[in-house]
Amino acid sequence: MAPPSSPPDVRLVDRIRVSPAPSDSAQEHALPLTFFDVAWLFTGPVERLFFFRHPDPSSALPLLRSSLPVALRRFYPLAGTIRPHAPFLCSYARGADALTLVVAEFDSPDDFDHLVARAPRDLSRIRALVPQLPPPGDDGAFALAALQVTVFPGRGLCLGVSVHHAACDDASTMHFVRTWAAACRLGLESGDGSGDATLPPPPVLDRSLVADPDDLRGKTLAGMARLAPPPPPPPQQQQEEQTPMVMASFLLPRHQIDRIKEGAAARSDAKASSFVAASALAWVCLLKSGSAGVAGAERSHMLFSAECRSRLAPPLPAEYFGNCLRPCFVEAATADLLSGDTADGVAAAASAIGSAIREMEQGVLEGAEGWLGRVLSVLPERPMSVGGSPRHGVYETTDFGWGRPARVEMVSVEKTPGTVALADSPEGDGGIELGVVLPPDAMDAFASCFADALAGATI
Repeated sequence: MAPPSSPPDVRLVDRIRVSPAPSDSAQEHALPLTFFDVAWLFTGPVERLFFFRHPDPSSALPLLRSSLPVALRRFYPLAGTIRPHAPFLCSYARGADALTLVVAEFDSPDDFDHLVARAPRDLSRIRALVPQLPPPGDDGAFALAALQVTVFPGRGLCLGVSVHHAACDDASTMHFVRTWAAACRLGLESGDGSGDATLPPPPVLDRSLVADPDDLRGKTLAGMARLAPPPPPPPQQQQEEQTPMVMASFLLPRHQIDRIKEGAAARSDAKASSFVAASALAWVCLLKSGSAGVAGAERSHMLFSAECRSRLAPPLPAEYFGNCLRPCFVEAATADLLSGDTADGVAAAASAIGSAIREMEQGVLEGAEGWLGRVLSVLPERPMSVGGSPRHGVYETTDFGWGRPARVEMVSVEKTPGTVALADSPEGDGGIELGVVLPPDAMDAFASCFADALAGATI
C-alpha cells in the first residue's frame, strides 16, 4: 500500500454561531448529568462524517443553515455547555450559548470520489473535514457540539458532526441528525413552527426518568477521582502521529451475516444477532492483523457499549436524550479465535459475544459501580471495541433532500486503537458496513483476513 499523501488545504469560508429557533422551552435550562453521562466526562466527541453527492453543493448551504435552528429548537442542549464541576450540569442560556457551524471548501474537488470509496484512504485528508469543538472556557466549561459543512465544488459536500459523549450517546446524536435532515428536506426555517408535526418525534429531555436509588452517579464520580486523578485531557487531534493511518470500509452482505449466524448457532445452540456476527468477524480479523490483543496472551478481550433504554425497568422512551449505555465485557481463549479455520474462529467469537450479552441482560445494572474500574483494568489487554450500530440507520434515515449519503464514516474510532465502527449497509440490503482505522500494513492484513473469511477460505 502506498504511503499516505500530504494533508489537504481546506479553505475556511465562514464560521457561524447558530442558536436554536425561539421556543418556550429553549430559554435557559440545565439538565443534570446522570450516572450514564458522567462516565464520559473526560473522554471527547464522537465524530461522524456524512458525504453527499450534489452537482451544485453551494446551493445547499442556505437551506442547511436555515433549517439547523429548527432542529436545535428541540435539541437545544447541544448548543450549550457542560461545566465539569459539581453539580455537573448540561446548561443552555439563550443569548449566551450557540452551536458553531463552520463552512469550508476542499482544495481539490476531484478528491471527493476517492474519499467516498471503500478502499483505504489517507486519514489526514479525512481529518480536515471533522469539526473541532471550541476550546474550554476559563471556568472549564466546554461546548457539546460542533458542525462543519465542507463543499467539493461540482461534486458534493461533507457534513461533519462532532458531539461530546458526555452530552448524549450515538442514538441521541443520530436522532438530532435525522431531525435536521427532515427539516432541511422539508424546507423548514427558523421562524416556522408549523412544520414540527412532520419531523421525527421530539427528544425526551427529562433526566429524572433515570432512576438512581443507589447513587450510582456519586459512586461513579468517586471512582473516577480515585482511579484516575486528575483525568487526562482528551488527546488533541492536531498532533502529528508517528505512524501514518488509513481508513477503510468493508461491506458484510446479508447472506454472509446469515452464514456466520449459522456457524455460531452450530457451536452454541443460541441465535446470534447481526451485531454479534459482524463484531465476531471484526474481532478475529483485528487479532490476525495484530491490531488487537496482546501477543502470546492466553485470553483475548472485547469491549462494547450496550443500549439500555429498553432494558431498564421501567424502560426509557426510545427518544430519551442523553446517555443510556453500559459496558459489556467479552473474553475468549485466544487459541479458539485464532483457529486455523477462520470460520471456526469467528464462530467462537460469536459464541463468546452472545454469551456476554445474555449474561448482561439478566441484570443490566448489576455491578454498575465497578464498571469504570473494570474498563480500566481491561484496557492494557488491548481489547477490540465497537462504535456505532447498524440500528442507527445512518444511510437509511439521513436524507437532507439529496438522497442517501454516498459514504458515512465514524472518524473518532481512531482515538481508541482496535475499534471498529458498525453501520447499516449503504446498499440497503440488510448488510452491515464496518469502518476501520489502522496503519497501512495492518490494514492490508485485516483486508486479507476479511476477504478470505467471506470467501470461506481456511487461513
